[in-house]
Amino acid sequence: MTYLAKPKLHHPSLPTNKLGYTRRDYEGSISTLCAGCGHDSISAAIIQACFELDLPPHRIAKLSGIGCSSKTPTYFLGASHGFNSVHGRMPSVLTGANLANRDLVYLGVSGDGDSASIGLGQFAHALRRGVNMMYIVENNGVYGLTKGQFSATADAGSLSKRGAENRDAPIDLVAMALQLGATFVARSFSGDKQQLVPLIKAAILHEGAAFIDCISPCVAFNNHAGSTKSFDYVRAHNAALNRLDVMPPREEITADYAPGEAHPVALHDGSTILLRKVTAEHDVHDKIAAMNLLQQRQATGEIVTGLLYMAKEPEDLHKHLNTIDTPFNTLAEADLCPGSGALAKFNASLR
Repeated sequence: MTYLAKPKLHHPSLPTNKLGYTRRDYEGSISTLCAGCGHDSISAAIIQACFELDLPPHRIAKLSGIGCSSKTPTYFLGASHGFNSVHGRMPSVLTGANLANRDLVYLGVSGDGDSASIGLGQFAHALRRGVNMMYIVENNGVYGLTKGQFSATADAGSLSKRGAENRDAPIDLVAMALQLGATFVARSFSGDKQQLVPLIKAAILHEGAAFIDCISPCVAFNNHAGSTKSFDYVRAHNAALNRLDVMPPREEITADYAPGEAHPVALHDGSTILLRKVTAEHDVHDKIAAMNLLQQRQATGEIVTGLLYMAKEPEDLHKHLNTIDTPFNTLAEADLCPGSGALAKFNASLR
């Protein structure tokens, strides 16, 4: 895989935060995702959020699994710690890192294929254990790296690139996060920066398991069957020497609308999703109200966005396990190996 580094030179008058960093200091390599991909908008929102929070980049740990979404940590926070795990295993790797060093800020980046299918069990246990992290799912409803098959979050009745209809019921990760015990639950849209950046900032500052489901349209797999300009049609009627794909640039999909307002968003394939922001009257501390709101709006075909639930007194995994305040990676050998006397005392306590 080739990574394109950005030039380190920048204008000397760029705005700085309290630490003296510019926004450029929170960027990563040049993105190799399709032009107009919603995932790049999410990366930009993460960059902006960390810049505005005055976070030292080297005190941030970003972890991901496999998929288009899991490539994105390469494109932000180039000076932070990073680990790209295997498919669906990001939550357990992040849990281990968090237990070893609680002083870092943890960002878990995943996708709907990564978290709602092979990683569903890991998703569930990380949230129920209250691992202190921001867990964001870049949700596009397809497996982008393997040519657009339905993911587990695809709505029943939706059509694939080849016109096949999805007949399976979708998994609603937001509803699951509420039931599993996440203490911060939100949903947003990659094209709504005004909403997404504050949500990411709040999730990072939250002490406990903070989950954001971010709808992020895939621009590559919208050439449906019946189009004479589709990739499949051209291949079927072309005696080509090579089998190549060229992804044409697409305009980024954005949205700007008020709380309480329902707003239709036209996607590149001609379909439309209907977003509605929660109003100021919604009690974010009422989990039952959040679950009812999700079901009510889903019945009308709307996707609720905004902060849905936040616990008043959240607890993280370290409090559950009663761990010491000192990160494990800074403990001395005497602390980690207290000797045979301590082992004998512990064994005696179990008899």
